[in-house]
Amino acid sequence: MAFVKRLVQLDVDSTFIQQEAIQLLAAKAGVLEQVSAITESAMRGELDFEQSLRARVALLKGLPETVIQQVQQEISPTDGAEDLVTELHAKGHSVALVSGGFIDIIEPLIHSLSIKYYKANKLEIVDGTLTGGLTGPVIDRAAKASALREFAIHSAVAMENTVAIGDGANDLDMMAIAGVSIAFNAKPIVAELADLTINEPSLRSVQTLIGI
Repeated sequence: MAFVKRLVQLDVDSTFIQQEAIQLLAAKAGVLEQVSAITESAMRGELDFEQSLRARVALLKGLPETVIQQVQQEISPTDGAEDLVTELHAKGHSVALVSGGFIDIIEPLIHSLSIKYYKANKLEIVDGTLTGGLTGPVIDRAAKASALREFAIHSAVAMENTVAIGDGANDLDMMAIAGVSIAFNAKPIVAELADLTINEPSLRSVQTLIGI
């Protein structure tokens, strides 16, 4: 049987990693309750993602840059996540990570797993302090879908051979255009629209589900 190259694109927070990075940052700023309320509303699709993200990041204003390194230590990959990347790469497939969270937090993980394709938001830092703002374009649901198209071209994978895995409303656009969409412990609206669902805290079944 001829080899069919796949591109597997995953959301990061609560999908590829167990935590929500913004919650960890919010805890350091003492604004966890406010940030959690905005996050929940956004994940349910009640709030525009960019508005909600900017509102949450604004609450982090004044945090020292050193908290980024602390939060990097606090995140942990979902069970099976690292093995999934290693095995997909070993079999000649591509992996992409797209996050409505922050590149600042996940960069070490991306480099340690040699993930070539990724997009996430960038916290604005001036004189060693978070300004409460972002730099560059916001990675929202439309940007995640654009990233899937872009990464498919770069990795020479046909769109019907792409796989998108996510858990929230922000992942719906990329899941809609992927060859196969997988809802991972997802919000009801996401599970309803996905081709496949995983309802366990592990990514170990992904390869079986997509026939690799």
